[in-house]
Amino acid sequence: MTLTARPIDPAPLAHDRVYRQLRLRIMHGDMPPGHALTLRGIGAEYRVSMTPAREAARRLVAEGALTMSNSGRIATPALSNDRIEELAALRALIEVELASRALPRAHLALIERLQNINAKVADAVAQRDAVSYIRTNLEFHRTLYLRAQAPAMLAMAETVWLQMGPTMSALYGRLRRTEPPQFHRLIIAALRAGDEPGLRLAVRSDVTQGLRMLAS
Repeated sequence: MTLTARPIDPAPLAHDRVYRQLRLRIMHGDMPPGHALTLRGIGAEYRVSMTPAREAARRLVAEGALTMSNSGRIATPALSNDRIEELAALRALIEVELASRALPRAHLALIERLQNINAKVADAVAQRDAVSYIRTNLEFHRTLYLRAQAPAMLAMAETVWLQMGPTMSALYGRLRRTEPPQFHRLIIAALRAGDEPGLRLAVRSDVTQGLRMLAS
């Protein structure tokens, strides 16, 4: 019997591509809070039909990256102060634990990598580029947390980052930074010294200070 290979259905591939690209844009603050989207607009931007656009949007709504009203209106979340406080508390819990678990596996190459990323953060600040700032800031944290070897915990942290993306963009505009976050230097110094209490304090301060300023 001759088996004929079934053609690959392009729809799931298109849906996944749209989901991943739109997810990164939201996570990196490329859209402000309350930014409205349409399925037709998503389809046109990513050159897909309505079905992949709809499936990508549904996944992002399920992750809290987008909201959908009863009328079907899709938008990036505009978070209340209580919600900002809640997400800041989650970041403090999850990311401090990830950093603590990463510390025993930290090495000189990791520290050098973090220093290089922090230089990119400084460049983004100098250019007043909010999206690049958020992207490189999250790259700094993800690079450290990967050493924790705790993928489920890191996935939880990334979900929080995703929900916070538009709000982080608004926060950047309010803070008007002129230099990279001071706590990044403290994180690197604590890693170099093997100082777990110092590392936990620096990470907690870094991930909560700005958000709580936004909620105040």
